[in-house]
Amino acid sequence: MFDLSQPGVRAKADAVQKLTALAAEAGLPLAHLAVAFVRSHPAVTSVLIGPRRPEQLADLLAGADVALGDDILDRIDEIVPPGVDVNPDDFYIDPTPPITDKRLRRR
Repeated sequence: MFDLSQPGVRAKADAVQKLTALAAEAGLPLAHLAVAFVRSHPAVTSVLIGPRRPEQLADLLAGADVALGDDILDRIDEIVPPGVDVNPDDFYIDPTPPITDKRLRRR
């Protein structure tokens, strides 16, 4: 349930707002920022996207080659630090320890 009176839900909404502003600053749609962020991690071999309509697929594919610089990746880490569950109530399994050395999280 999306109830902004819950602290964890409010924290997620705040993070999305900050990430949306960062994407706009970088001249990117939020979806392109998100895919590029996932692709920047060396342990990721594939990005699962999930478009429901052809135009969503076209938009996601248009951003497939976006690469983020360290400055943008650092700012993402400031908004949501590695290993932090923005809303702990969303977490259903034991956490894997975060990779805190950013050199190990970037290609």
